Amino acid sequence: MTREQYIKILQRELERINREIDIKIIAGEVYAKQAREHKILLRKIHNHYHKSSFKGIINKLFTRPKFQF
Repeated sequence: MTREQYIKILQRELERINREIDIKIIAGEVYAKQAREHKILLRKIHNHYHKSSFKGIINKLFTRPKFQF
């Protein structure tokens, strides 16, 4: 599974949870469980984007330049 596919799956799941939360708010029901899941998914998406860019910066800083002769 590619990174883009994984993020797309997380985004679809986030949309599903958002719909559940909306329905529960309209019905006046408690939605604490869905709110927790929503928070976890947002964190996963955020971390996935920021880890890769941070990793790229670290790699650029600490890799030796390659000289071609």
